[in-house]
Amino acid sequence: MLLVGVAAAGSLWGKTGLATQNVVAAVRAALQLAAVSLIIVACLRNVWLALAFSLLMFAVAVRTTVKRTGTGGAWPWTALAMGCGVVPVLAIIFGTGASPFTGAALIPLAGIVIGNMMTAHTLFGRRQFAALRENIASYESALSLGFQRHEAVELVTQRTVQDALVPNLDTTRTVGLVTLPGAFVGVLLGGGSALQAGAAQLLVLVGIMAGQTLTVVIANKLMRSGRLLPADLRERLRP
Repeated sequence: MLLVGVAAAGSLWGKTGLATQNVVAAVRAALQLAAVSLIIVACLRNVWLALAFSLLMFAVAVRTTVKRTGTGGAWPWTALAMGCGVVPVLAIIFGTGASPFTGAALIPLAGIVIGNMMTAHTLFGRRQFAALRENIASYESALSLGFQRHEAVELVTQRTVQDALVPNLDTTRTVGLVTLPGAFVGVLLGGGSALQAGAAQLLVLVGIMAGQTLTVVIANKLMRSGRLLPADLRERLRP
């Protein structure tokens, strides 16, 4: 409760408008974890239940990023972009035997990968859509010069497309020096060696990097084609 109070107080002090959301998010997290923990116990023992729960996590992640980016009408394209990041990463991890395909392994790995694809897509959407709204005049100027819609969109957004990938790149570059992420600490606390912990964390970080790259690249292509856009931009960015 003290940490929630610090977050809320900081939001009030900085006038971010997120104080209430901080409290609500903390309460929701506590209630959801309490309820979901019982379900997860069963899923950890059954790979099919684990798959079903992973799909539920994916659906919730898509819904969350759709709300944050305002792309409700384009949610299938959001799901496609995120799926293009999640599926190959999990397929490689389990297909190569890097991790056993069990419920106990699937749920945490799928949760980590899906959560990070959601974060990357949200960062991408909010940054790119803001850039488009701020530079409608540049977009229209490019069209008047004979550029196609996808080329005009690229001219406006090409400098900011990397922003969604920078946080994980920095985490990967500084792991062990600045940060000790959860997979590393989790393996150590579970009785694994430092070498096993390092291997597990490297697998997670590289998997996230690969998945986020695919998610952002696919989302960018869908945006440039006019498929993955909020309703207001679909109207304003007519070819």
